[in-house]
Amino acid sequence: MMNIQMCLFGCVTQPTCPFSHFAFGLCSLDFIFFNGVLFFLLQLVSNVLIFSCTNIVGVCTHYPAEGSQRQAFQETRECIQARLHSQRENQQQERLLLSVLPRHVAMEMKADINAKQEDMMFHKIYIQKHDNVSILFADIEGFTSLASQCTAQELVMTLNELFARFDKLAAVSVRTTAHALSRTRLLYGLRTRSCCRGSCAQPEASSALHWRIHITKATLNYLNGDYDVEPGFGGERNVYLKKHNIETYLIVGCSQKRKEEKAMIAKMNRTNSVTHNSTHWTDRPFYNHLGGNQVSKEMKRMGFEDPKDKNTQENLNPEDEVDEFLGRAIDARSIDRLRSEHVKKFLLTFREPDLEKKYSKQVDDRFGAYVACASLVFLFICFIQIVIVPHSGLMVGFYMLCLVLLMAVMFISAIYSCFGFFPVPLQTLSKRIVQSRLNSTLVGVFTIVLVFLSAFINIFTCSTDDLKTCLGQEFNISPSDVNACHVGSSSFNYTLWSQDSLCNSLSPACNFPEYFSSCVLLSLLACSVFLQISSIGKLFLMLFIEILYVLIMEVPEVSLFDNVDLLVMANAIEYINGTSCAIDTRVPLKIMTPVVITVFVLALYLHAQQVESTARLDFLWKLQATEEKEEMEELQAYNRRLLHNILPKDVAAHFLARERRNDELYYQSCECVAVMFASISNFSEFYVELEANNEGVECLRLLNEIIADFDEIISEDQFRQLEKIKTIGSTYMAASGLNDSTYDKTGRSHIRALADYAMRLMDQMKYINEHSFNNFKMKIGLNIGPVVAGVIGARKPQYDIWGNTVNVASRMDSTGVPERIQVTTDLYQVLSSYNYTLECRGVVKVKGKGEMTTYFLNGGPNSS
Repeated sequence: MMNIQMCLFGCVTQPTCPFSHFAFGLCSLDFIFFNGVLFFLLQLVSNVLIFSCTNIVGVCTHYPAEGSQRQAFQETRECIQARLHSQRENQQQERLLLSVLPRHVAMEMKADINAKQEDMMFHKIYIQKHDNVSILFADIEGFTSLASQCTAQELVMTLNELFARFDKLAAVSVRTTAHALSRTRLLYGLRTRSCCRGSCAQPEASSALHWRIHITKATLNYLNGDYDVEPGFGGERNVYLKKHNIETYLIVGCSQKRKEEKAMIAKMNRTNSVTHNSTHWTDRPFYNHLGGNQVSKEMKRMGFEDPKDKNTQENLNPEDEVDEFLGRAIDARSIDRLRSEHVKKFLLTFREPDLEKKYSKQVDDRFGAYVACASLVFLFICFIQIVIVPHSGLMVGFYMLCLVLLMAVMFISAIYSCFGFFPVPLQTLSKRIVQSRLNSTLVGVFTIVLVFLSAFINIFTCSTDDLKTCLGQEFNISPSDVNACHVGSSSFNYTLWSQDSLCNSLSPACNFPEYFSSCVLLSLLACSVFLQISSIGKLFLMLFIEILYVLIMEVPEVSLFDNVDLLVMANAIEYINGTSCAIDTRVPLKIMTPVVITVFVLALYLHAQQVESTARLDFLWKLQATEEKEEMEELQAYNRRLLHNILPKDVAAHFLARERRNDELYYQSCECVAVMFASISNFSEFYVELEANNEGVECLRLLNEIIADFDEIISEDQFRQLEKIKTIGSTYMAASGLNDSTYDKTGRSHIRALADYAMRLMDQMKYINEHSFNNFKMKIGLNIGPVVAGVIGARKPQYDIWGNTVNVASRMDSTGVPERIQVTTDLYQVLSSYNYTLECRGVVKVKGKGEMTTYFLNGGPNSS
């Protein structure tokens, strides 16, 4: 029967066999023991209870383990799904980021964001010194009137078409000494020199003539006579050129040699136009800017994949992509390989202490269910022994005590799942038990020991008299000569189903000690229920149970098993013919029982190893998926942080949207925007390129500190309606009210916020002067009105705002007074209504606008 019990548990814990098969086998096995006698009916009831308990424990063991695996799989799948989603967003952010910043700058900035921040005197400056660089500025005459005549969409489309063509012409990425020559075909103001900032060519552009290319003598020296030039006289139109005595020229046209080269290039372009037939309309911002099929190592490290793989993935919807990823991961997942790499062979503990620590901190919410299942095993053992074992006071008292203890443990363990309905001390006790692997293991061991004691405690109430000794005395023969025939010939009428005492003993006879063994096996099954106990811990516990029971069985209670062997043989002789007294060749029960228990312990240990190894590998897989997800989210956060420092959040979100069409442009017509230009008017006097200051790098480092301070101020919560547009040299440009979330149509809070920000910049500049021992003077210009916002360009797109409002704000800065904030009449009317302190400057002559009445902003509404 113990063999059948072991087979039943092994079948139930395997998910491949239907439960109906077990029920059929259960009924068949039970009827084997039916013999029409009342005692055999009691045996049948006991067997039914044993087999039922075995099946129930198998179910209680299988379904929690299956549930844990499914939960781990579901959580892992969710992590992978979130990781792939973050990876897609990260790739979009990377593309957007690399379309705005050079790759080496983006990589360096991301690495600094990722690294731990160290206390530094200065902010990190991303600057490189380049020798022999050609710099250009190109200006579109009449743009203001064009902007006033076009809609936002038309203006952005026109500019994008124009700048996309410029980007194509400027897409040469190879370093060459002829860069000035290749750029001259495009530019209006050009200068060649050593530099570490991008404002060297601005005087040439500002002093250029309409439809003429204005260059310096340094640039002319690199043109190798390919262009015909004439004197430019730039010093007559620009103070900077005159002050530094820079000689300039105007390009008249191409030389004959250059014309022949251009004709040859045009012929080659016509030849290649068949295979490279693409129009400028496909050059949209942040679209196809990688320009190749090969992905560099740096790009792969930043999250890019091979284009072929990328195209394959983009054809899948997110659910199919997750399923495909999981399928590949499951196929590549080798339990043996993972176990050898991460888990110790025998102990099944992780090789890395950190992993083991994380695994041990896992909370098993099903601990109360484990205790309940063990208590159910205890009840089955009670019913079995009440049916088949003679009753005694020890049985009743011990079972009542165990029942109270088990109910108390189960109640306290169940409180963890019902927090809030019980007193705080009970909640604390339950939490300490369930959330601690050590405490829950100790409680589990205590529960198993109680179940084990209930399985064999009644064996001490049975008679320990040796039947062979009694029969030897009756027949006056040696006990070793007693056989089954002497049992039938005895005057005491010893039978297998008799519960009378043997040899006139006061204790009742227990002729079926194998039921004690079956109950011990049930107590061993209770070990398998507690999934949080390690397999090696279960092995030692089961070996302890086996050794203790075998010692009791083989030493003080061995006569029980010898007696039943003799009675079974006598019953078989009587059942067959009643005369044959053949020698009993069966394996004695006292030998077979330890063997069966040992095999059962090994089977349970192998099952525990399988469950634990699966649980640990599921944990490892989930942990790896979670860590990859967190790493991807961190990388995404770094990209987003860097991206939001370059583009407004709503603009970045627009280009990161998956449903956006590739040919879609970003443009927005804003009704009332406040625009600010703040410039350090005397920074050009401070900037000097000397060997002592690293060719001007240290000057730019101080400028970087000033700009960084301005950025920190604008990121304060009170200035959340403001958006930094860009910096041009030492000029800082910002605006407010560019989207619905920052535009306050009724309260005009976005306008007041920009005015407050301008005054904060003035105060900050005074603070910088005090601590840097400089005398920088800042002038600020403010204006309000409608603008057009958009993103233009193909290779290196840029967010910007255009319109008459922007031009006037720039003029308020350029015509302003150092250390004063100059505003227009429109802005004066708004701020004065909110009690800002303003002073009329008078009439100022503004380029392109004639005479304008302007005002100085002196203080906020709370200033005296």
